[in-house]
Amino acid sequence: MGGWSARHRRTAVAGWLLFVVLAAWLGGLAGSVKLGDAEQMPGEVARAQQILDDAGIKSPAGESVIIQSTTLTTGDPAFRSAVGEVLGAVGRTGLTSGARSPYQSGAVSADKHAALVQFTMADAEGTETDKQVSTVLDAVAAVQAHHPDLVIEEFGSASADKWFQDQFSDDFARAEWTAVPLALGILLIAFGALVAAVLPVMLALTAFIAAGGLVALSSHLLHTSDDAGSVMLLVGLAVGVDYCLFYLRREREERAAGHDPETALRIAAATSGRAVLVSGLTVVVAMAGMFLTGIADFQAMSMATIVVVVVAVLGSVTVLPALLSMLGDRVEKGRVPLLHRLRRTDAAGGSRVWNAVLTPVLRRPLAAAVLSTGVLLALAAPLLTLRTANLTFEQQLPKGNPLVQTYQRIDAAFPGNPAPALVVVKAADLGSPQMKRAIADFRSAALATGQLHEPIEVTLHSAENVAEIQVPLAGSGNDKASEDALRTLREDVVPRTLGAVPGTEAPVTGSTAGSHDFNQQMSRSVLPVFGFVIAFAFLLMLLSFRSLAVAVTAVLLNLLSVGAAYGVLSLVFQHGIGASLLGTAGVGAIESWVPLFLFVILFGLSMDYHVFVVSRIKEAHDRGMDTRSAVSYGIRTTAGVVSSAAVIMVAVFAVFGTLSMQSMKQTGVGLAVAVLVDATVIRGVLLPSVMTLLGERNWYLPRWLNRLPDLSHTEALPSAAAPQPAPQPAPQPVPAPGPAPVPQLVGRAPDDHRPGRSPADV
Repeated sequence: MGGWSARHRRTAVAGWLLFVVLAAWLGGLAGSVKLGDAEQMPGEVARAQQILDDAGIKSPAGESVIIQSTTLTTGDPAFRSAVGEVLGAVGRTGLTSGARSPYQSGAVSADKHAALVQFTMADAEGTETDKQVSTVLDAVAAVQAHHPDLVIEEFGSASADKWFQDQFSDDFARAEWTAVPLALGILLIAFGALVAAVLPVMLALTAFIAAGGLVALSSHLLHTSDDAGSVMLLVGLAVGVDYCLFYLRREREERAAGHDPETALRIAAATSGRAVLVSGLTVVVAMAGMFLTGIADFQAMSMATIVVVVVAVLGSVTVLPALLSMLGDRVEKGRVPLLHRLRRTDAAGGSRVWNAVLTPVLRRPLAAAVLSTGVLLALAAPLLTLRTANLTFEQQLPKGNPLVQTYQRIDAAFPGNPAPALVVVKAADLGSPQMKRAIADFRSAALATGQLHEPIEVTLHSAENVAEIQVPLAGSGNDKASEDALRTLREDVVPRTLGAVPGTEAPVTGSTAGSHDFNQQMSRSVLPVFGFVIAFAFLLMLLSFRSLAVAVTAVLLNLLSVGAAYGVLSLVFQHGIGASLLGTAGVGAIESWVPLFLFVILFGLSMDYHVFVVSRIKEAHDRGMDTRSAVSYGIRTTAGVVSSAAVIMVAVFAVFGTLSMQSMKQTGVGLAVAVLVDATVIRGVLLPSVMTLLGERNWYLPRWLNRLPDLSHTEALPSAAAPQPAPQPAPQPVPAPGPAPVPQLVGRAPDDHRPGRSPADV
């Protein structure tokens, strides 16, 4: 692929541009199909939504306005006047219906200092409601301005959805505009030249644009989501830049070693290009494990990630070599003098930092392996206390957020009201005496539990034989009290009353039920997903390196880096240790989908570094080096590119750690920590120490596994085209007998810890 692209460079570049434009245009033309409400959640929650959808019942967006005073009571004339103004203001917008006065509905707090005006948006939940609620919010804000001595604030599903949509768009734009300049700046430091720095970023962005169009097209078969777009940007930018960085650095290295441009591209294609292909395939296989969760949002994220990785790999092995062939040494244009000089110094002698780290590691590999493993296990230890939950609205947003404060005021004055359970009843005959008696019995049985409270609201849809019953639960909505109340409702109250009527089903939904069902589905899918990802990653490593030890160590080292990331997440976001440094606080739980998502993403991304480093070690070993020397050579020659790639990934992921949403913070921090650990402790200390201890056993493959397909690299690479020396006397004969000559390595190999090998051998 690399050779063809270099020979037909104009065709390759034009074809890539045409592909990007066509994919983006067709995707925009077709539009994206987003997941419906019934698709997004599993269990009873999905069934409840399906009943409503089949009946054509659109749940209206409920809103509440709290009027509260520290001095006035609900009976005071000034308080009553404010309530009347709120009712008039929301009514005059023409966008609401069913507005109820608290004096009629009984929505007055126990201390008589707060009341709720409740209403619904005129249209069902959707895009128009999100736009129209702004007008209602402005009307309520105007009443608040007239009564500065009172608290008059609105909260509900429509206003919350609007805030989430606005914040999501703002965060997405901020991440995009922050991550790209960061990656560009790091690449400029890595290459010391503007053209070489811009190239990977431009290819990553074009890959993201093309993937966006393809995901929009595929969404007509597999629906997509907003989360999928965020993940696609997060992963696409990181892997796209990394893949180009691997390829470009190897091509530059071969040119510096004396190869002509064509030969340098051939070597880069056969080595780094292959590593990119194997890495990309590993990410794709890992992400495919998300389909086993049975959760549509995960499947959408998986699809988006697979598409962007495939496109990034395609660009790296086709249009990149074509561009490098066109540019030649002009890729070094726009040099930054100091940075370029530092880069050349590191390329010639290896990073001084990594040399200082690697020397003692190779001298005492057992001590290094034990110490680094101990550090990683200590980081991973807090995962034993890891608790997951579907974070509530209050937990998702930063403390001090106005919407959160309103939510907390309503929750304190009217416990259970902001997030009640909803029982969706589908009956054979909703108007039958038996069904009417069952609904009445339901109310009595619910209140008798002490875990379910008033106001219990019943909405009948007689024509569809469907009823909706709202029941406030005890607790905050995401604690043990709420979980116990939900269990009582589902396992006791509903079966004894509504469920006793033949031909009736009554699934329970709501935010607490959604969190419970989601966690149950996640728990059931953990083992299948973990098993699938680990098994296929092991198989890919086995086929790619033809080594049982390499495959086993790859899996174990990745598990250690993932475990360390889990431990840090638990410490920071669950227990609050160091959370203030990130502008957040401990919320007592990790978002339900984050651990599984991190595992899949990290297992794929970690293979980038592993494949790249081990490929260079194996290359050196295949050319005649003993394992210890090959490890030294492979780590030292890849240290610079791995460090640069890791810094880019950490920077991009850290940007997501600064966003407003708690789930995005947790994802960004988890990914950043894992990549940082992986590129430093794992690749710099644990990998070389373990491979040194194993020695030649690194390359062991049982005879019975020789029948497996061979995906290892077998192409013979050309020797380095060293500068022509001055004329010398006739060469001296080589003493015989003696060891067979060692094939010349591309570039300069360090000679540390190589007993019995002279510089001439190298």
